[in-house]
Formats: sequence, C-alpha cells, structure tokens
Amino acid sequence: MEDLAEYHGSISKKQAEDILCSTGRDGSYLIRDSLSSAGAYCVCVLCDGWVYTYRIFNKGGLWTIEMAPGMKERLFRNVSNLIAAFKMPDQGITFPLLYPVNKPKH
Repeated sequence: MEDLAEYHGSISKKQAEDILCSTGRDGSYLIRDSLSSAGAYCVCVLCDGWVYTYRIFNKGGLWTIEMAPGMKERLFRNVSNLIAAFKMPDQGITFPLLYPVNKPKH
C-alpha cells in the first residue's frame, strides 16, 4: 500500500474529510488505514461536500471493496487494479474515484 501516492497512512476520518473537502472537487479520493478494522484500509471519496468511506480488505491475497448492498463482490490482484475499476461510474460506490489526493512529501 505504501507505494501508492494517494495512501495517507494512519490518519483519522476527520483528517481525511478535511483534506478532501479542501479540494472542493467531486471524485477526489485518498486511501488511509482503517482505525476500526485491523488490517483493513479505507478509500474516502468526496461527493457534493460529503466524504464517503469504503473499506478495502485483503482476502487470501486478493483485494475487495465494501460496496452497496446487492452488488456482486469483485476481487482484484492489487489495490491499483481495484482503484482503476472504480474510476468508472456505476460500480457500486457513490462517486467514481477520479482525482487522487497524494500524501504530501516531507
């Protein structure tokens, strides 16, 4: 996960919301550690001033994302492939992942 520029590590939900809302651009997204589910990550995406959060899980070496009820689970070999799939509309999340918000370099 660390090799993805949009991965922000162990930031809080509030920090993620502040970062995304400051962009003001629907479809802006970042990835962070899930603070409530050990070993999971969260994709946070901005839509109409709200930040929607979806957990990403590793299942036996394959990656999946928590989606809307009734949507078929999809498995991916890596997180980059998962992100690429959800750049398209109507994939089971609120808004496509269009604009990665990269972690600032220190």
